[in-house]
Formats: sequence, structure tokens, C-alpha cells
Amino acid sequence: MKQELAQDIALMRYSMISPLIVGLPEEFKTKEAYFRAASARGALHPNGSFIHPAPTSIKRWYQHYQKNGFDGLLPSGRSDEGTSRKIDTALEEQIRYLKTNYPRMSAAAVFRQLCINGSTNRNELSESTVNRFLNNLALKEKMTNNQDMRRYERAHVNEVWCGDSSVGPYLKTADGKKHKVYVIALIDDASRYIIGIDVFFNDNFVNLMSVMKSAVAKFGVPKLFNFDNGSSYKNKQMDLLAARIGSTVHYDQPYTPTQKAKVERWFRTMKDQWMAGLDMRDFHTLDKLRGSLYAYVSHYNQKIHSSLNGKSPQERYFSEPDCFHRLPEDKIDQLFLLELERRVSIDCVVTIDHIEYEVDYRFAKQRVKLRYSPDMESIYVVEADGTLTPIRLLNKVQNAERKREKPRLYGGAV
Repeated sequence: MKQELAQDIALMRYSMISPLIVGLPEEFKTKEAYFRAASARGALHPNGSFIHPAPTSIKRWYQHYQKNGFDGLLPSGRSDEGTSRKIDTALEEQIRYLKTNYPRMSAAAVFRQLCINGSTNRNELSESTVNRFLNNLALKEKMTNNQDMRRYERAHVNEVWCGDSSVGPYLKTADGKKHKVYVIALIDDASRYIIGIDVFFNDNFVNLMSVMKSAVAKFGVPKLFNFDNGSSYKNKQMDLLAARIGSTVHYDQPYTPTQKAKVERWFRTMKDQWMAGLDMRDFHTLDKLRGSLYAYVSHYNQKIHSSLNGKSPQERYFSEPDCFHRLPEDKIDQLFLLELERRVSIDCVVTIDHIEYEVDYRFAKQRVKLRYSPDMESIYVVEADGTLTPIRLLNKVQNAERKREKPRLYGGAV
């Protein structure tokens, strides 16, 4: 199985167990009840079909994740493992899914799709049965385009961290050039506490990841990160990162401002209170501007907030110590490595962003998985057992001076 497909299947499996990673959701009395609900809810398989894995399968994935982390979810067998092959209520859910997402789809088209994706066949189900179900569905359900836009607030801290970026002040560096500055921030939904923040010259995923890493190192892992659909946020690297640290990511739908209202409202406050009072003639480096921002954030976090019943964000945030789920310090750097695949050349070289690196001869002509720090200072090849072996920049001069052993073609003295 191709590594990319295996990774996509692992992410699909993680999406089904992720609510359990930091504890049993309040609406479920037992894990078995959750497994049954997750099975009924289903998930979109990378092959395009909507599946309903058995509760026992979901339980097994959860156990594998608990033992081996994200890598424990990588499939070792057939790529369509978990796909329902029986006729049960799960099949009705697939029909409902197709009709909801493709309202003009006819009963005949729905039936054909179910047969194509392997959910059923003509010996097990008839088109007329699908037609009857859709007719009943039309009577029971009335579709509406209205969306629930009510304001909300999470009951506990570290349930949701909302992240966003905003254009900050323009900074003139010592060389006289003027640079646009971006502020990237994470805010805890329940307490309005600023979890992480920093200033950068670029608004990109690597800088967002830096803010996330700093916040997770200090405060642990939230149940969910809430971001918008921007390219800095919505990408496969983000999904992999969340899965490895035991969290999930929710991406806001376009034109739904209430979903990230708190962080956007905070940025307005920041601009009114911090940026409005800056004299940018006093700042010529990001470090100095960063120090000013940190001082403002510290003051904000300790100031009584009108929405927190007389408490400051800091008081509210640290009032629930049981809601903190910290990671081992020695694991954080490894968990925040990025990931990609490359094919190793016959002379043991891989290329990343036009820079050549040398790997062990064992990997020659193979496709390997690489993990690397955002600053590219540390790059590793992932061994078959999951261990990380560092690789180094290609040095052709050093290789020319190195004495290489000639392989023996047969036994005996040379």
C-alpha cells in the first residue's frame, strides 16, 4: 500500500477516535457507547465511500493509538479495511449521506453508487428498496439552508483553542526597509486567555506551528483547535500534527463569523489598545516589538474581563487544573516535526527544496518517509520500526576523500 494512502486511512481512523483521546465525552456513559455512536455516525474513507466501521474495529483502533500513537493507526492489511459489507442501518446512513450532499441524485443513481463503492450488490439490495427509503426520507425531513449562528462558549478551559492571524504594525528595520508584521495568536475559548502569540514577517504554517508548539509546551494539549480555511491552517501537515499530539482540528466554514468571533474580537482590542499606542520609531527589530506585545498580553490576561463574572482570563484559565493534559517535555520536539516522502537516488541522495541530503546506503532507490524541523536544522529518515535516523547535508568533497569498503562477492580472504 502506498504510504500516502496508508496515512490518509490512519487520519480517517483518528477522526473517529479523537474525541476519546483526552477523556470520555460527557454525553457518553461508557466507551462502548461511544464506539457504537461513532460506528453509526460513520466517516468518509479515502477511497471516496462513506463507511460505518464496526464498534469493535473502532475500539481496536483506539487501543492501537493508546499503545503506539498515531503510527498504530496505519493499516497493515487491505486498504478498504473497515468498509461495511453487510446490509444494516449503516447502509441507510450511506443513502442518507448521498441524498443530503447530492439532493438531485435519483434513487437509481444512489443505488449505482452503493454498488460501485462496494457497499452492496444487486443480489443483496434492489433499486426499489432504495427508492422506498428515499420517499420516506423526503416525508420525514425538510431541508433548510439556514445555519445555526448562535453564540457559544465552552464549559471548560482547554476544550477549544481558537487561532487566527492579523496584520500588525509596519516595522522599519535598521537598513531602512519597511516590513509588514503579522501577529499570530491562540486564545482559549472558555477563558479568553491568550495561550500563545508571536510576531512574524510572514503569515504561514511554519510560524503558526511555532506558536502552537510554544503553547502546547507550556499548557498541554486542547481537545480541539479551531482555525479558518486559509492555506496557513488547512493542510495535511496540520491534520498529522493534531493526530500526533492527541488533538483534533476544526476548520470554520466560510461566512460563519461566530465560530472564531472571540479571537477576532481580541485582535480588534489589541489594535485599539496596543497598536494605537505604539510609536514605531522606537522599534527596529522584531525582538523589541515582540517584547512590547508580550507585556501587553500579560496585562490583558490579568485584567478583569466583562464576560467572566468578575474574573480575569488568567484566573478563569487556571481555575480548572484537571483540564490540563501536558505532554512529556522530551517528546514535544519530535511530535512537532513536519513530514514528507522522497525517493532516494541510487547514490543515496534526497532533495528537499533544492537542497541535497545524504542518507544511509540501505535506503538507496527506495521511497522513504522523512521528518524534519521547520527550520530544517534537524532532518530524519523514519525507520521501519518508527525510530528516527538523522541525515546530513551532502558533502561531495568529504565523500571523495572517504575510503570506501569494497563489497565481497564471495567468502574467503581478500
